[in-house]
Amino acid sequence: MITITGLAKTYGTIRAVHDLSLSIGGGEVFGLLGPNGAGKTTTIKMLTLLASPTAGSATIDGLSIASDKLQIKRCISVVPQENNLDRELTAYENLQIYSMLHGISDYRTKIEACLNLVELWDRRDSLINKFSGGMQRRLLIARALLSDPKVLFLDEPSIGLDPQIRRQMWDVIRKTRIDGRTVILTTHYIEEAEALCDRVGIMTKGTLIALDTPANLLSMVGEYVVEYVNGEGKLMQQICRNREEAHAAAQGRECCVTIRKSNLEDVFIRLTGDRIE
Repeated sequence: MITITGLAKTYGTIRAVHDLSLSIGGGEVFGLLGPNGAGKTTTIKMLTLLASPTAGSATIDGLSIASDKLQIKRCISVVPQENNLDRELTAYENLQIYSMLHGISDYRTKIEACLNLVELWDRRDSLINKFSGGMQRRLLIARALLSDPKVLFLDEPSIGLDPQIRRQMWDVIRKTRIDGRTVILTTHYIEEAEALCDRVGIMTKGTLIALDTPANLLSMVGEYVVEYVNGEGKLMQQICRNREEAHAAAQGRECCVTIRKSNLEDVFIRLTGDRIE
């Protein structure tokens, strides 16, 4: 479905994305995980034709982002990180105007279907300025689905939402992959990548440093992490292969000992020495 080869983007002396190469299959939910400034959003902007690559190439459903821009626009849709809904209009009016501007036929039926999918049909006549942040994010997804895209891009879809609302968003995102749709999302939330993605690419400083299923990435470290405070008051971590090894490592630790399952942040720390902020 999507093939990226040597894709790069620089802004002056700043290397935003460097030599990115990967493939994403049809029907896959693929995540780009990394801290702010890792190059995730720049990558999405290049794939969605909002920024031109400095080098490299990419194809979407066999179409080149360099020479087939019009055809690509017809088969993709984007949920941006920023909220660009018209707050003075109702939910229905926002989707109606979008449909008319983009020449979407039978838009009444499609608006009803998309609002039902994100569970906002009963709020269709409410003004956007009365919506919570989570409801507005769901409406952005409904709007993006009106054109029935083959590929849906979600840039930090749950940013700024509290954990409970974030999990409600995940349920909506899972519904978007119906009929074999490919979903590509960027996130810096560890749990989001683990919960939603078939495969995850980990980025830092514009470079892809790991790519695999969440389970395979976790196998790079160990199944459990023992956290404790040492004699100097510093939080320490020890990666353990299994529960038995974790319990053995916790023995003799007297202060603030915690045993937990490892996560993708542990993988990121192992690869970079830093946390995802």
